[in-house]
Amino acid sequence: MVTVVDTVSRPRPRHPEKAHRPDQEVLRKPEWIRVKAPVSRGYQETREIVKSHGLVTVCEEAGCPNIGECWDKKHSTFMIMGEICTRACAFCNVATGIPMPLDPNEPQSVADAVVKMGLSHVVITSVDRDDLPDGGAAHFAAVIRAIRAAAPATTIEILTPDFLRKDGALEIVVAAKPDVFNHNLETVPSNYLTVRPGARYFHSLRLLQRVKELDPTIFTKSGIMVGLGEERNEVLQLMDDLRSADVDFITIGQYLQPTRKHHPVKAFVTPDEFRSYETVAYAKGFLMVASSPLTRSSHHAGADFARLREAREKQLSRTA
Repeated sequence: MVTVVDTVSRPRPRHPEKAHRPDQEVLRKPEWIRVKAPVSRGYQETREIVKSHGLVTVCEEAGCPNIGECWDKKHSTFMIMGEICTRACAFCNVATGIPMPLDPNEPQSVADAVVKMGLSHVVITSVDRDDLPDGGAAHFAAVIRAIRAAAPATTIEILTPDFLRKDGALEIVVAAKPDVFNHNLETVPSNYLTVRPGARYFHSLRLLQRVKELDPTIFTKSGIMVGLGEERNEVLQLMDDLRSADVDFITIGQYLQPTRKHHPVKAFVTPDEFRSYETVAYAKGFLMVASSPLTRSSHHAGADFARLREAREKQLSRTA
């Protein structure tokens, strides 16, 4: 059985925050976090479409444990702007280094794959591109426009970097009108220096809040991983922070250590605790909550979007 696909065959700079210390205990995965290796025909067909269009998916690059299930159902999260990230987060399995120039044909290639796969909902994410003046915002917008032109009925969800110190970048992306704007906080503020050192917690919160200010019709979404050493009260405070930013949808999943060089798993959170987080999050006013050990940002994204839209309609009808 395979839980995490180790794709670290490319050279990766070592960083102190990523180094695994021999004295750190490696926790054994409980049964509820184990998944079967991907072998289905649907998985192979999706893999062929992705490879034939020269596309990169976060499913592969991040070693997602749900790749077998999602690809079997023709679900995939496309990762644009290359497979080399300019940051080195301690939880992430994507390679760090100097990225290649943007591919001007990528927007159309992604749109063609969306059509060929018959996707009704597509998720687009990217590596961090701090090397670009706009952080890749115009490229995101170009991908959204290409999908709209090729598949007008397909709803589009984007999972963006934070566009830190890229003035005007967010406005470019929002103007392209994705249906869902997702930006993950990843973890609680106390973990940022060791887990997400290149980011700023309150900048990410402000980014999500600004999306709603620019276009209230766009759904906003954010996700975190648990098992990184956070306390329960910190997770609850993070929920309050997201609601203060008017975020509609929160995802909570178990952190899995990609390799021994990465941040260790401090705890495997039980399914009961995930259900408790879900109950609390709904009570705090989120329209949609996905909380389970195998929850990931784009897992069941299409079905979740339908439920999210229905929840908003019910909310509006109650206030009418």
